[in-house]
Amino acid sequence: MSAGAVEAAHAGPFDWLLTAPPASKRALLAASLGWMLDSFDVMLYSLVLAQLIHDFGLTKHQAGWLGSMTLLSAAFGGVVFGYIADRFGRTRALMGSILVYAVFTAACGLTHTLLELAICRVLLGFGMGGEWASGASLVAETWPAEHRGKALGLVQSSWAIGYALAAAVVAIVLPRFGWRAVFFVGVLPALLTVWLRFGVEEPQAWRDSREEIVPQPRRGLSAVFAPGRRTVTIMLALMNACTLFAWWGYNLWVPGYLSLPRNAGGMGLSTHTMAMVVLTAQIGMWVGYVSFGYLCDRFGRKGCYVVYLMMACASLLVYSRVHSVVLLLCIGPVLAFFGTGYFSGFAAVTAELYETRIRATAQGFLYNSGRVASALAPLTVSDLAQRKGFGLAFTVVASVFALAAVLWIWIPETRGLSRKVGAAQ
Repeated sequence: MSAGAVEAAHAGPFDWLLTAPPASKRALLAASLGWMLDSFDVMLYSLVLAQLIHDFGLTKHQAGWLGSMTLLSAAFGGVVFGYIADRFGRTRALMGSILVYAVFTAACGLTHTLLELAICRVLLGFGMGGEWASGASLVAETWPAEHRGKALGLVQSSWAIGYALAAAVVAIVLPRFGWRAVFFVGVLPALLTVWLRFGVEEPQAWRDSREEIVPQPRRGLSAVFAPGRRTVTIMLALMNACTLFAWWGYNLWVPGYLSLPRNAGGMGLSTHTMAMVVLTAQIGMWVGYVSFGYLCDRFGRKGCYVVYLMMACASLLVYSRVHSVVLLLCIGPVLAFFGTGYFSGFAAVTAELYETRIRATAQGFLYNSGRVASALAPLTVSDLAQRKGFGLAFTVVASVFALAAVLWIWIPETRGLSRKVGAAQ
């Protein structure tokens, strides 16, 4: 056995992280904090949804529209900030997106009409959509190929931490100070931009791409849809649309489903019990994100995606049919594990299919075009829940998980592909 093989055999599970260059660690921390606080701000809405329905006199249909409008705005923001990240830098785009979603989360606490709340949610969504494209490209270009899945898995896992923090804040702040104060806490992520401004460098791969000799190859969406990659671009967009539809379809409504009274189709749980169920699920979500990163680096992206998606379908069907808090506490982490873990692989897949000059544009378009379709999810679930109950609504969502798995027939395995990811080689 070679010396390299012996060293690899004795390497600890986190040696790849501990021995990484400082610049790579800072990039990973920046993207993780941005994604964590993105989750924190966005999920505050779903966690206080029952109170908003009561205070604003909303119907389930109107509440669903608010969620859909946020996701549509996020889709637009993702494309815009993806272009900004390719043109002006990953760090600058990251700072801009964080400022936007932090400021307008806090502004939600100042609203008094449905129109005012809708405007704030749309502007919040614009910043939320931009964070992922810039952060994912930043990490993909500062970590080597053999560790890219694990690094991006850690970034994705921070979403679960942000969701858990949001649930904790709601459990502490909501009973004492009301839902407006909950949104005011959401301005805190703006402080992160101060460190980003001085502590995180642009990736060398991006800087090199700005110095390429003219004439430059075409950039932007026309390059993303260039012959030879058009089919895979379309299939990736459809697959991601299905995963985002399914994820938002149940995640945006699970807190409301748990806390709405039984005569309104919910579980009738108290704020503290609902928060406990949600917090427990985030443990499964975090483990799902991190494990997917390790598994897809070891066994490949494609097979892991299909297994996770089919298990997500099965576990959601079970979750939507139990009525015991104990069972919800047991099944919730399993659903969160499989129903979200696969997102860790998407940034790696797109980084390995699209080169540096168009990477953030591709990341922004492919991820956020999916949000256009996913914008239908809150509305679809609200309408079905209103007419037929949450059981049927969540069954429809589960079937979309299965459809996402089927679409992988047309998407290639990307582990090991070299697409000029800079330091990622």
